[in-house]
Amino acid sequence: MAVLRVGHVGICVSDLPRALEFYCDLLGFRPLSEATVADSLSAKLLRLPAVDQTTVFVERDGVRLALFAFREPRALGSGRVRAMNETGMAALMLRVESLDALVEKIRAAGFRILDDTRIEHPDYGSKLLFVCDPDGMLVELIEIPGDPYAPFGKPIAR
Repeated sequence: MAVLRVGHVGICVSDLPRALEFYCDLLGFRPLSEATVADSLSAKLLRLPAVDQTTVFVERDGVRLALFAFREPRALGSGRVRAMNETGMAALMLRVESLDALVEKIRAAGFRILDDTRIEHPDYGSKLLFVCDPDGMLVELIEIPGDPYAPFGKPIAR
């Protein structure tokens, strides 16, 4: 059996309105639907003793995120920025038209900008840096010519 398609990437959030502000208002994701998840089958699937949460699906450019806002049990996490070499999802990368303009908009909204990560890569004509969602998940913003740009590195033959 083959995988048919990617469905969504799930992100646990501690404050749903703040997450929607970040992903929708600032990064341009479009809200699709909202569902309450509070049943024993979902608890079993999620490996939790009980569950009461809201899931909001948002989408941009065919990429769908599921934002999970738990009421029971409460979301865990400190909001710290994960190291890139921690296993699991490292970052979400988004191409942007004007890095400087978007960064200032995100900064004005009170979200974390990791200014120390900013680079300008002359070989690619690109500008990049990381920002954080409200819970510390890394989002890489890149301004680079060409649409779409080819991933860097040597092609893989399989």
